[in-house]
Amino acid sequence: MTAQLRIEDFSLVFRTRHGTVRALEDVSLSIERGEIVGVVGESGSGKSVMAYAVMGLQDGAAQAQGGRIMFGGLDMLAAAEPALAEVRGRELAMIFQSPRTALNPIRKVGRQIEDILRQHTTLPRAELRKHAIEALARVRIPDPERRCEAYPFELSGGMCQRVMIAMALACSPVLLIADEPTTGLDVTTQAVIMDLIRDMSRGARMSTLLITHDLGLAGEYCDRIAVMHAGHVVEVAPTEELLSRPAHPYTRQLLAATPTPRSTVEGLVSIPGQLPDLRGDLPACRFSARCERHVAACDERPLPWTALSASHLVRCRVPL
Repeated sequence: MTAQLRIEDFSLVFRTRHGTVRALEDVSLSIERGEIVGVVGESGSGKSVMAYAVMGLQDGAAQAQGGRIMFGGLDMLAAAEPALAEVRGRELAMIFQSPRTALNPIRKVGRQIEDILRQHTTLPRAELRKHAIEALARVRIPDPERRCEAYPFELSGGMCQRVMIAMALACSPVLLIADEPTTGLDVTTQAVIMDLIRDMSRGARMSTLLITHDLGLAGEYCDRIAVMHAGHVVEVAPTEELLSRPAHPYTRQLLAATPTPRSTVEGLVSIPGQLPDLRGDLPACRFSARCERHVAACDERPLPWTALSASHLVRCRVPL
Protein backbone atom coordinates (compact mmCIF):
# COMPACT_ATOMS: atom_id res chain seq x y z
CA MET A 1 0.00 0.00 0.00
CA THR A 2 1.35 3.46 -0.95
CA ALA A 3 1.44 5.98 1.88
CA GLN A 4 -0.49 9.22 1.35
CA LEU A 5 2.13 11.06 3.42
CA ARG A 6 5.68 9.87 4.02
CA ILE A 7 8.17 11.75 6.19
CA GLU A 8 11.66 10.28 5.99
CA ASP A 9 14.53 11.21 8.35
CA PHE A 10 13.46 14.86 8.29
CA SER A 11 15.43 17.42 10.30
CA LEU A 12 14.66 21.12 10.72
CA VAL A 13 16.47 23.95 12.50
CA PHE A 14 15.64 27.57 13.23
CA ARG A 15 18.43 30.13 12.86
CA THR A 16 17.87 32.74 15.57
CA ARG A 17 19.91 35.53 17.14
CA HIS A 18 20.17 33.36 20.25
CA GLY A 19 21.55 30.33 18.44
CA THR A 20 20.42 27.45 16.25
CA VAL A 21 17.34 25.64 17.54
CA ARG A 22 17.30 21.98 16.48
CA ALA A 23 13.51 21.70 16.38
CA LEU A 24 13.19 18.36 14.55
CA GLU A 25 15.75 15.59 14.16
CA ASP A 26 15.47 12.49 11.97
CA VAL A 27 11.67 12.47 12.10
CA SER A 28 10.04 9.60 10.20
CA LEU A 29 6.30 8.96 9.94
CA SER A 30 3.85 7.71 7.32
CA ILE A 31 0.08 7.84 6.88
CA GLU A 32 -1.87 5.48 4.63
CA ARG A 33 -5.04 6.34 2.71
CA GLY A 34 -8.04 6.49 5.05
CA GLU A 35 -5.89 6.22 8.17
CA ILE A 36 -6.02 8.48 11.23
CA VAL A 37 -2.63 8.89 12.90
CA GLY A 38 -2.37 10.75 16.18
CA VAL A 39 0.72 12.69 17.26
CA VAL A 40 0.98 13.28 21.01
CA GLY A 41 3.55 14.86 23.31
CA GLU A 42 4.16 17.85 25.55
CA SER A 43 3.99 21.43 24.31
CA GLY A 44 7.29 22.17 22.60
CA SER A 45 7.84 18.61 21.40
CA GLY A 46 7.68 19.62 17.73
CA LYS A 47 4.19 18.45 16.75
CA SER A 48 3.02 21.71 15.17
CA VAL A 49 6.45 22.43 13.65
CA MET A 50 6.24 19.11 11.85
CA ALA A 51 2.70 19.92 10.65
CA TYR A 52 3.74 23.30 9.23
CA ALA A 53 6.69 21.66 7.48
CA VAL A 54 4.32 19.18 5.82
CA MET A 55 2.18 22.10 4.63
CA GLY A 56 5.23 23.96 3.31
CA LEU A 57 4.50 26.85 5.68
CA GLN A 58 7.81 27.03 7.52
CA ASP A 59 8.91 30.23 9.22
CA GLY A 60 11.49 32.29 7.35
CA ALA A 61 14.10 31.33 9.95
CA ALA A 62 13.47 27.61 9.36
CA GLN A 63 15.93 25.54 7.38
CA ALA A 64 15.54 21.88 6.42
CA GLN A 65 18.66 19.88 7.25
CA GLY A 66 17.91 16.66 5.43
CA GLY A 67 15.28 14.06 4.72
CA ARG A 68 12.13 14.15 2.59
CA ILE A 69 8.44 14.91 2.94
CA MET A 70 6.43 13.18 0.21
CA PHE A 71 2.73 13.95 -0.24
CA GLY A 72 1.53 11.46 -2.82
CA GLY A 73 4.08 11.96 -5.59
CA LEU A 74 4.94 15.55 -4.64
CA ASP A 75 8.18 16.33 -2.81
CA MET A 76 7.03 19.11 -0.46
CA LEU A 77 10.59 20.29 0.23
CA ALA A 78 11.66 20.52 -3.41
CA ALA A 79 8.40 21.78 -4.95
CA ALA A 80 8.07 25.41 -6.02
CA GLU A 81 5.53 27.64 -4.26
CA PRO A 82 2.99 27.56 -7.14
CA ALA A 83 2.89 23.76 -6.93
CA LEU A 84 2.42 23.90 -3.15
CA ALA A 85 -0.32 26.53 -3.46
CA GLU A 86 -2.12 24.29 -5.94
CA VAL A 87 -2.47 21.40 -3.47
CA ARG A 88 -2.94 23.41 -0.26
CA GLY A 89 -6.62 23.88 0.48
CA ARG A 90 -7.72 21.36 -2.14
CA GLU A 91 -5.86 18.09 -1.58
CA LEU A 92 -3.99 19.07 1.59
CA ALA A 93 -5.81 21.03 4.30
CA MET A 94 -5.04 22.07 7.86
CA ILE A 95 -7.11 23.00 10.88
CA PHE A 96 -4.93 25.57 12.63
CA GLN A 97 -4.58 25.70 16.39
CA SER A 98 -5.34 29.43 16.71
CA PRO A 99 -8.43 30.17 14.60
CA ARG A 100 -8.62 33.86 15.47
CA THR A 101 -5.19 34.47 13.97
CA ALA A 102 -5.76 32.11 11.02
CA LEU A 103 -9.03 33.73 9.89
CA ASN A 104 -9.06 37.03 8.02
CA PRO A 105 -10.47 39.50 10.60
CA ILE A 106 -11.94 41.89 8.00
CA ARG A 107 -13.66 39.36 5.75
CA LYS A 108 -16.95 37.62 6.47
CA VAL A 109 -16.50 33.95 7.31
CA GLY A 110 -18.85 32.83 4.54
CA ARG A 111 -16.78 34.74 2.01
CA GLN A 112 -13.62 33.07 3.29
CA ILE A 113 -15.10 29.64 2.64
CA GLU A 114 -16.27 30.79 -0.79
CA ASP A 115 -12.72 31.96 -1.56
CA ILE A 116 -11.44 28.43 -1.03
CA LEU A 117 -14.20 26.88 -3.13
CA ARG A 118 -13.64 29.44 -5.92
CA GLN A 119 -9.90 28.74 -5.95
CA HIS A 120 -9.99 24.96 -5.81
CA THR A 121 -13.27 23.80 -7.37
CA THR A 122 -15.20 24.32 -10.59
CA LEU A 123 -18.42 25.32 -8.84
CA PRO A 124 -20.32 28.11 -10.60
CA ARG A 125 -20.32 31.41 -8.73
CA ALA A 126 -24.05 31.10 -7.99
CA GLU A 127 -23.44 27.86 -6.06
CA LEU A 128 -20.61 29.09 -3.82
CA ARG A 129 -22.75 30.57 -1.06
CA LYS A 130 -24.97 27.48 -0.90
CA HIS A 131 -21.93 25.25 -0.41
CA ALA A 132 -20.44 27.64 2.18
CA ILE A 133 -23.67 27.43 4.19
CA GLU A 134 -23.62 23.63 3.91
CA ALA A 135 -20.02 23.58 5.15
CA LEU A 136 -20.98 25.59 8.25
CA ALA A 137 -24.04 23.41 8.89
CA ARG A 138 -21.88 20.27 8.69
CA VAL A 139 -19.88 21.42 11.73
CA ARG A 140 -23.03 22.18 13.71
CA ILE A 141 -22.97 25.97 13.50
CA PRO A 142 -26.50 27.15 14.32
CA ASP A 143 -28.26 29.41 11.82
CA PRO A 144 -25.50 29.02 9.20
CA GLU A 145 -27.14 31.43 6.76
CA ARG A 146 -26.78 34.27 9.27
CA ARG A 147 -23.33 33.19 10.45
CA CYS A 148 -22.09 33.38 6.85
CA GLU A 149 -22.46 37.15 7.14
CA ALA A 150 -20.51 37.40 10.42
CA TYR A 151 -16.94 38.58 10.86
CA PRO A 152 -14.58 36.48 13.01
CA PHE A 153 -14.59 39.08 15.82
CA GLU A 154 -18.37 38.65 16.10
CA LEU A 155 -18.01 34.93 16.88
CA SER A 156 -16.85 33.12 19.99
CA GLY A 157 -13.52 31.25 20.03
CA GLY A 158 -15.30 27.91 19.75
CA MET A 159 -17.39 29.17 16.83
CA CYS A 160 -14.25 30.40 15.05
CA GLN A 161 -12.75 26.95 15.55
CA ARG A 162 -15.77 25.39 13.85
CA VAL A 163 -15.43 27.84 10.96
CA MET A 164 -11.78 26.78 10.56
CA ILE A 165 -12.85 23.13 10.46
CA ALA A 166 -15.56 23.92 7.88
CA MET A 167 -12.96 25.68 5.70
CA ALA A 168 -10.52 22.76 5.97
CA LEU A 169 -13.15 20.20 4.97
CA ALA A 170 -14.87 22.30 2.29
CA CYS A 171 -12.96 20.76 -0.64
CA SER A 172 -12.91 17.20 0.75
CA PRO A 173 -9.09 16.99 1.02
CA VAL A 174 -7.22 13.71 0.69
CA LEU A 175 -5.02 14.63 3.68
CA LEU A 176 -6.21 16.63 6.67
CA ILE A 177 -3.82 17.95 9.32
CA ALA A 178 -5.84 18.70 12.44
CA ASP A 179 -3.82 20.68 15.02
CA GLU A 180 -5.79 20.49 18.27
CA PRO A 181 -9.10 20.64 16.32
CA THR A 182 -11.36 20.42 19.38
CA THR A 183 -9.83 23.37 21.27
CA GLY A 184 -12.56 25.62 22.67
CA LEU A 185 -15.39 23.24 21.79
CA ASP A 186 -17.86 21.75 24.24
CA VAL A 187 -17.78 17.99 24.73
CA THR A 188 -20.83 17.31 22.54
CA THR A 189 -19.47 19.37 19.64
CA GLN A 190 -16.05 17.74 20.04
CA ALA A 191 -17.67 14.36 19.45
CA VAL A 192 -19.60 15.65 16.42
CA ILE A 193 -16.45 17.10 14.82
CA MET A 194 -14.33 14.02 15.48
CA ASP A 195 -17.10 11.75 14.22
CA LEU A 196 -17.24 13.84 11.03
CA ILE A 197 -13.48 13.55 10.53
CA ARG A 198 -13.63 9.80 11.16
CA ASP A 199 -16.55 9.37 8.74
CA MET A 200 -14.66 11.22 6.01
CA SER A 201 -11.57 9.11 6.68
CA ARG A 202 -13.57 5.91 6.35
CA GLY A 203 -15.97 6.93 3.59
CA ALA A 204 -13.81 9.15 1.37
CA ARG A 205 -10.51 7.52 2.44
CA MET A 206 -9.24 10.85 3.70
CA SER A 207 -5.98 10.53 5.61
CA THR A 208 -5.76 12.47 8.88
CA LEU A 209 -2.84 13.62 10.99
CA LEU A 210 -4.35 14.47 14.39
CA ILE A 211 -2.16 16.56 16.70
CA THR A 212 -3.43 16.54 20.25
CA HIS A 213 -2.52 16.66 23.93
CA ASP A 214 -5.54 14.51 24.69
CA LEU A 215 -4.47 10.86 24.82
CA GLY A 216 -8.08 9.87 25.45
CA LEU A 217 -9.16 11.54 22.21
CA ALA A 218 -6.30 9.90 20.29
CA GLY A 219 -7.14 6.55 21.83
CA GLU A 220 -10.76 6.77 20.71
CA TYR A 221 -10.28 7.97 17.13
CA CYS A 222 -6.78 7.09 15.90
CA ASP A 223 -5.63 3.93 14.15
CA ARG A 224 -2.02 4.54 15.18
CA ILE A 225 -0.28 6.93 17.56
CA ALA A 226 3.15 8.52 17.27
CA VAL A 227 4.75 9.94 20.42
CA MET A 228 7.03 12.98 20.10
CA HIS A 229 9.52 14.36 22.60
CA ALA A 230 11.83 17.34 22.01
CA GLY A 231 11.83 17.02 18.22
CA HIS A 232 12.13 13.22 18.13
CA VAL A 233 9.48 10.65 17.27
CA VAL A 234 10.20 8.12 20.01
CA GLU A 235 7.46 5.51 19.52
CA VAL A 236 4.91 4.55 16.87
CA ALA A 237 2.36 1.78 17.27
CA PRO A 238 -1.26 0.78 16.66
CA THR A 239 -3.38 2.60 19.20
CA GLU A 240 -4.50 -0.36 21.27
CA GLU A 241 -0.98 -1.78 21.41
CA LEU A 242 0.61 1.53 22.40
CA LEU A 243 -1.92 2.21 25.14
CA SER A 244 -1.74 -1.30 26.58
CA ARG A 245 1.99 -1.97 26.09
CA PRO A 246 3.92 1.32 25.94
CA ALA A 247 7.61 0.62 25.38
CA HIS A 248 9.34 4.01 25.62
CA PRO A 249 9.80 5.39 29.17
CA TYR A 250 8.40 8.75 28.00
CA THR A 251 5.24 7.13 26.59
CA ARG A 252 4.71 5.27 29.84
CA GLN A 253 5.07 8.49 31.84
CA LEU A 254 2.69 10.35 29.53
CA LEU A 255 0.06 7.68 30.12
CA ALA A 256 0.65 7.76 33.88
CA ALA A 257 0.13 11.54 33.86
CA THR A 258 -3.12 11.35 31.86
CA PRO A 259 -6.36 11.54 33.88
CA THR A 260 -8.96 8.80 33.41
CA PRO A 261 -12.51 8.50 34.79
CA ARG A 262 -11.07 6.39 37.62
CA SER A 263 -8.10 8.66 38.40
CA THR A 264 -7.60 10.51 41.65
CA VAL A 265 -5.44 13.58 42.08
CA GLU A 266 -3.11 11.56 44.30
CA GLY A 267 -2.80 8.85 41.67
CA LEU A 268 -1.59 11.13 38.88
CA VAL A 269 2.16 11.17 38.29
CA SER A 270 4.06 14.18 36.93
CA ILE A 271 6.89 13.75 34.44
CA PRO A 272 10.15 14.84 36.10
CA GLY A 273 12.32 17.56 34.64
CA GLN A 274 11.55 19.57 31.53
CA LEU A 275 12.18 19.56 27.81
CA PRO A 276 15.86 20.17 27.01
CA ASP A 277 17.14 23.42 25.50
CA LEU A 278 17.23 22.63 21.79
CA ARG A 279 20.23 24.90 21.21
CA GLY A 280 23.82 23.71 21.47
CA ASP A 281 24.94 20.13 21.98
CA LEU A 282 22.15 17.64 22.56
CA PRO A 283 22.42 13.99 23.62
CA ALA A 284 21.51 11.21 21.22
CA CYS A 285 18.37 10.58 23.29
CA ARG A 286 16.80 13.89 24.25
CA PHE A 287 14.84 12.22 27.04
CA SER A 288 17.95 10.84 28.75
CA ALA A 289 18.18 13.53 31.45
CA ARG A 290 14.59 12.75 32.54
CA CYS A 291 14.76 8.97 32.19
CA GLU A 292 15.14 6.58 35.10
CA ARG A 293 16.35 3.86 32.72
CA HIS A 294 19.25 5.89 31.32
CA VAL A 295 22.48 3.95 30.71
CA ALA A 296 25.76 4.97 29.08
CA ALA A 297 24.75 3.43 25.74
CA CYS A 298 21.85 5.89 25.52
CA ASP A 299 24.35 8.64 24.67
CA GLU A 300 25.81 6.81 21.67
CA ARG A 301 24.85 7.86 18.16
CA PRO A 302 22.94 6.93 16.11
CA LEU A 303 19.94 6.20 18.30
CA PRO A 304 18.42 3.03 16.79
CA TRP A 305 14.82 2.03 16.16
CA THR A 306 13.76 -1.25 17.79
CA ALA A 307 10.92 -3.23 16.20
CA LEU A 308 8.81 -4.85 18.92
CA SER A 309 6.42 -6.09 16.24
CA ALA A 310 5.82 -5.45 12.56
CA SER A 311 3.95 -2.22 13.41
CA HIS A 312 5.34 -1.25 16.83
CA LEU A 313 8.59 0.73 16.70
CA VAL A 314 10.42 2.40 19.57
CA ARG A 315 13.52 4.58 19.50
CA CYS A 316 15.17 3.55 22.76
CA ARG A 317 18.23 1.57 23.89
CA VAL A 318 16.41 0.04 26.85
CA PRO A 319 12.70 -0.20 25.97
CA LEU A 320 10.28 -1.43 28.59
